[in-house]
Amino acid sequence: MNPHQQKIVQYLNEAHASETALIRVLQSQIAMTPRGAYRSALETHLTETKDHARRVERRLGELGRGENPLQAIVGAAESVIGQALALGKTPLDLLRGTNGEEKVLKNAKDAAATEALEIATYTSIERLAEAAGDTRTAELAASIRADEERMLERILGEIPKLTTAVVGGKPFDLSTTGAAEAVKRTVGPRPGADELPIDRYDALTAEQITGRLKRLTQAELAKVEAYERRHENRTTVLERVATLRGDEPWPGYDELNAADVRSALADADPERLRAVRDYERAHKDRSSVLQVAERELTAA
Repeated sequence: MNPHQQKIVQYLNEAHASETALIRVLQSQIAMTPRGAYRSALETHLTETKDHARRVERRLGELGRGENPLQAIVGAAESVIGQALALGKTPLDLLRGTNGEEKVLKNAKDAAATEALEIATYTSIERLAEAAGDTRTAELAASIRADEERMLERILGEIPKLTTAVVGGKPFDLSTTGAAEAVKRTVGPRPGADELPIDRYDALTAEQITGRLKRLTQAELAKVEAYERRHENRTTVLERVATLRGDEPWPGYDELNAADVRSALADADPERLRAVRDYERAHKDRSSVLQVAERELTAA
């Protein structure tokens, strides 16, 4: 691994530690934020942050983080420190300000600072990756940075309203913000066997399960992975899930039927056509979709 690649791995480790810690902070802030536009923004960003952590971790694996023992130790240490800081900060959030409105405002200001730091982090990763000719890492950083920029814009748009609530809003009690319900919803319940997308899951062999994974959506794959890790923890199943996990060609793709996808490809650019083709080959493998994607790519 050359010096450029080592630095990329270092920065990605830092980003992963930040994302992992931010998950815990967002969960605590959601728990003390009343329902409304700002809490919806936090809940949406929690989902994005979990996705960011997963994507960065996957890229680190592709770059061979485990090949260098020192880098692996540093990466693990950064993740532990980040989570420890997040857990230590959570109870302090509850003590900030004189009332609920002020606590939420202070948390929002912290969130704005966090987003600015993440934007700087991913900007650095993107530029470093471009200089090293690492297109995949550069594209990953640019994609995540766009999410962080969008979240920062939403926070800045909410701060004036949150400030108005401090000086003239109706006070609210943190105990009435639906904390337990909010955290449960954002973290998500652990699936039981009856909630899995594969019938009679517990009665199947690992080989039978892996043979049925290809057509599952990303959300369904996540359920299978969570359940498998808590129960049998079979390497063959988990490795197959890992090979299938990935970004959809566009948000909501997995929920579309073949006819909807074919219709969407009519005016698609070559990049989207290739994304659909590659994703279909690895997952649903719908012949009608693949035929249209190939035909449109040939004509492009």
